[in-house]
Amino acid sequence: MTGDIIMKQIAIYGKGGIGKSTIASNISAALNERGVSVMQVGCDPKRDSTRILAGGHLIPAVLEIYRDKLRHGQDAHAISLDDIVFKTPSGIYCVEAGGPEPGIGCAGRGVLTALQILKDLKAFETYAIDVAIYDVLGDVVCGGFAMPIREGFASEIYLVCSGGFMSIYAANNIARAVQRLARRGDAGLSGIICNSNGDEALERAVVPAFAQRLGSAFVEFVPRSSVIQACELEGRAVVEHAPQSEEAVIFRDLARKVMENDVKVIPTPVEELPELEELYRQHVVRPEAV
Repeated sequence: MTGDIIMKQIAIYGKGGIGKSTIASNISAALNERGVSVMQVGCDPKRDSTRILAGGHLIPAVLEIYRDKLRHGQDAHAISLDDIVFKTPSGIYCVEAGGPEPGIGCAGRGVLTALQILKDLKAFETYAIDVAIYDVLGDVVCGGFAMPIREGFASEIYLVCSGGFMSIYAANNIARAVQRLARRGDAGLSGIICNSNGDEALERAVVPAFAQRLGSAFVEFVPRSSVIQACELEGRAVVEHAPQSEEAVIFRDLARKVMENDVKVIPTPVEELPELEELYRQHVVRPEAV
């Protein structure tokens, strides 16, 4: 497929622990299965975004290698793509930005440094990437973590949330950041993905309603699943470890939707907390009075 399309640049944001990396990695694997050349870039100091793509391993981070070069008196330009890009056996290119030493420096600035190194080394051109997926820490959208959008690395933004109120609250905050940044460039909100926490009745009602309130699309519902959990424990993507499962079908469908989607909107987030609470309250399934 390489050469037939303009590279898509996708950023996936959401509350910490909501399953962004699970969603991002399984999209990457499903796209790779379709013959799409994919690079996934983990933009989180924990550097675990690409773990299930790399067979359960944590790959070396860009900033870790950068610091190691400096410690040994080497120029930062001594870094090569072979140092920082890991290619999985199935052909997915993986990069982990990493972060500063604990307690020192800004992790968000570290993300920018890593992305700039990839750009300077012409990583996307060298590997003929069709789709770049940035998995971004999203609890606090500080200037650093907004860099994939602000600096033009990512133009299609997907928010991952569950039906939990704090998950939707965090997604709404991220949408506010996207609203500001989208007015300055080519970026926009491409849709909402629900990664279920198990309360399906609530989630199938409230998450699409939230997407509609943002003026965006509800893209996919990913169920809470023992199959997905088992694949994560094995360090494998679902389409590889359980290719005949219903969950694999869901991730293939999600990957297709992401690949085919070209709609980006400037979101209209909820500005006042009481309004967000009321939106949520309207869809809570209340127990019958005894």
